[in-house]
Amino acid sequence: MGTPAFAVPSLERTVEGGHDVVAVFTQPDRPKGRGHKDAMPPVKEAALRLGLAVRQPERVRRPEIVDQLRAMAPDAMVVVGYGQIIPKAILDIPPQGILNVHASLLPKYRGAAPIQWAIARGETRTGVTTMRINEGLDTGDMLLKWETAIGPEENAVELGQRLAVAGAELLVRTLAELATIRPEPQDDAQSSYAPILKKEDGKIDWHLSPQEILNRIRGFEPWPGGYGFLRGQRLQIWSATVGESKLLPGTLQVIHHKLYAGCGQGESIELREIQLEGKKRMPVAAFLNGFPLSGDEVLA
Repeated sequence: MGTPAFAVPSLERTVEGGHDVVAVFTQPDRPKGRGHKDAMPPVKEAALRLGLAVRQPERVRRPEIVDQLRAMAPDAMVVVGYGQIIPKAILDIPPQGILNVHASLLPKYRGAAPIQWAIARGETRTGVTTMRINEGLDTGDMLLKWETAIGPEENAVELGQRLAVAGAELLVRTLAELATIRPEPQDDAQSSYAPILKKEDGKIDWHLSPQEILNRIRGFEPWPGGYGFLRGQRLQIWSATVGESKLLPGTLQVIHHKLYAGCGQGESIELREIQLEGKKRMPVAAFLNGFPLSGDEVLA
């Protein structure tokens, strides 16, 4: 059971590992892009390429779907970013349990967006945990872990690609060693939450420190991104670094064809690549050529 690109390596490695995948459950096709044409989830594309049976129920908890799963009589089930809550009726089906690949070092960053929030909150290390799903939100017993450093400029897309591959390897190892792994209960007192991202999470608070702002820009790529408003238009910041200028929060300043935005404590970030609403993303130098700034511009 999985939906996003993050889950594809886990499916591929499970098949490569010689396991008999009796079915792949994924979310229904959804409208995507400017044409709003239905697009297949990445896991469906991978499953079809691998010649696997695909199911796309709108709600996996419906009685007829539960009956389908029961009839398949799986020894174990694997969930990687499926996007639906698994009800107890399904939890009780496989004798080996339902295994989950979660992109954090549990119990930290339970929830829907662990990769994004780990970067946004300035973590320097993260990893992947395999666990047995229970009725809670990422609260089941932990099985195996893999840990890694977060690169100082690594964004959520790059880290997600690394963790997807590492998670797939950890899953195959977990399946191979399942009989001998001693499950470890999570310490709820050490837990933290990584909620699903909302558009407003990307709105930059210019009173934060430069590093806090840069962390959020990296963590929220590609969506919702890090953005402010210039002359009432949304300005997305794709790339930035700590600036040398001393400015009030939100104030813009151009020095030698470089663009700085003021942050907390009178510091700044240097904007490198940006995108004005309705325009293409571009280097700051190209933006300034076509969008001259006055001396008193402020990012809201």
